[in-house]
This record gives sequence, structure tokens and C-alpha cells, in this order.
Amino acid sequence: MRIVPVPCLKDNYAYLVADDIGSAVIVDASEAAPVRAALQREGFHAKAIWSTHHHPDHVGGNEELADELDLEVVGHVSDGARIPALTKGVEMGDTVTMGDLKAHCLHIPGHTLGAVAYFLEHGGDRVVFTGDTLFCAGCGRLFEGTPAQMHASLTCLLALPGDTRVHCGHEYTESNLRFAAHVEPSNADVRAAQERAAKLRAEGKPTMGSTLDHEKKTNPFVRVGSAELRRTLGIEPDADDVTAFAAIRAAKDSFR
Repeated sequence: MRIVPVPCLKDNYAYLVADDIGSAVIVDASEAAPVRAALQREGFHAKAIWSTHHHPDHVGGNEELADELDLEVVGHVSDGARIPALTKGVEMGDTVTMGDLKAHCLHIPGHTLGAVAYFLEHGGDRVVFTGDTLFCAGCGRLFEGTPAQMHASLTCLLALPGDTRVHCGHEYTESNLRFAAHVEPSNADVRAAQERAAKLRAEGKPTMGSTLDHEKKTNPFVRVGSAELRRTLGIEPDADDVTAFAAIRAAKDSFR
């Protein structure tokens, strides 16, 4: 399995996920031209688009690429009217396949109500495509869902094997880590992650590919029990996890 990030728009990523013979899935076809160019450069033959959610910056290339390349388009069953060119609706627990690649579909509402993650295991590698639900050191804004839904969705993702690599929808890592360092200033793992992200960006490389185990150490939205984080944001020590999550999300929304 090969994974090729494709920078799109201002800070989005589409992904090409290819099997051993060069057949590929496009995850989140943000726009057609960069994806088309990446397919040609890599010599891949696209077979499907797997959309994580309906926002235009993730599905803007769906219709053009699906029509041009005769692609199956996958997304959550509830988004039939919102994901362009959708041909296959999936729900929690469904699987989608392309060649010898098989993805387990996880319904993860919060950012949107129809958000889906795609989890693959192949040749000893594990990867999850999380769209705008779980970012490296962050999570998406709650445009449609509730704090309880997003907290449950992150908990669902964190239940996957710890060595699963996270490929998300935006290059927000450095900004997310600045917030993480603000709320947990003594967290050495966050400082190390900041150094790594700065080095990668200076080299013009994506910061994607953090593991779930690493997120547990650095991502404030999954560290709702951290005593230091709670002190920084004035969250009561005995507040439940959803209440803590909601306070963290509100603090990040206003963080500059």
C-alpha cells in the first residue's frame, strides 16, 4: 500500500491510496487538477473516491473526476444529497474495497453529522483517514454535531490500534501544537512534536502520519483528563470528560 498526500486549495490534503499494481483510491477529492496531476505523475489508475464528509473543500473535485474516470464515490448514507456524485452510501461497520485494499468505515459525527473515517490494515501497516474530525494535535470545529458526539467519535478513533497512522484533511499541525503547548506548557511530547513539525514544514513536507499513540500524548482534545490542561483552562477537576472537551473546544475556537 502506498499513500501519496496531494496538497490542494490553501491547506487541504487529498490522498491517493494505491495497491501493489497501481490501482488507487482518492480520499477527499478537494479539487480535480492537483489530483489528476498526481495520478499521472505516480502512474496510478483511480478506481474510486472515498469522501470523509460533504464540505466543498473535500468534495470539490468529485463530479469532474468521477465523470472523467468513471469512479465509484463513497460517503455516509445520510449525505446522499450533499456529497457530489455519491454512488455508495456507507454506515458504521461497513467495508469498502479496491483491489486487495479494504477499509472499515467508522461513522464519526461531530464536525459534520455524516463524517466517516476509513481504516485500513495492509501488509502490517495501519492507517486511518479522518477528514476534519481528528487532526494531528487537534480536532475539527463542531459545525453540525455536539461536544458529546465529537468526544464519542474521538474515543472511537482512539480505540483503534495505537500504531495506526493518522492522515487528516488539513495542514493545521503547527497551529494546533501552539495551542497544545499553551494548555500544557510542561508537556515535553508537545515540544518535541513542535520541533518535528517545524522541520518538516521548513523542508516543504506534510506533517501527516502521526500515530494514535502519539496523539494520546500530544492532542489536547483526547487529553481531557490532564490535570495541567484543566488548571490552565479553569476546568473543574471533577468535571466529566464531555464538559472538559467542550471547554477545550471553546478555548481553541478563540485561540490566536
